[in-house]
Amino acid sequence: VQLQASGGGLVQPGDSLRLSCAASILDYYAIGWFRQAPGKEREGISCTDSSYGSPYYADSVKGRFTISRDRAENMVYLQMSDLKPEDTAVYYCALLSWGVPCTSTQARKWGQGTLVTVSS
Repeated sequence: VQLQASGGGLVQPGDSLRLSCAASILDYYAIGWFRQAPGKEREGISCTDSSYGSPYYADSVKGRFTISRDRAENMVYLQMSDLKPEDTAVYYCALLSWGVPCTSTQARKWGQGTLVTVSS
């Protein structure tokens, strides 16, 4: 299974951005979006299906980010709105088994990261 994340960039506070994750196979996996800021651990911010909820959102992004899945195109998106400087991080998509916690230790395969920088 191959994963590829894209869509990062430099935006201003309050802007929106959509990240995309292309996967060769999605039918048998949940997909998670994770991010890692400099000096911080990688955190799970949203998963399509997890023991935390389906979908799951971390408190830090709840109400601002939306995860969606296009099964026909084998794509998963993360629509991010009202971006804040603290959202600055490298964002990764990953495959997870169904119904597991949305944590980095549960990821079975990682895509390469895409950098999101929120700055005025």
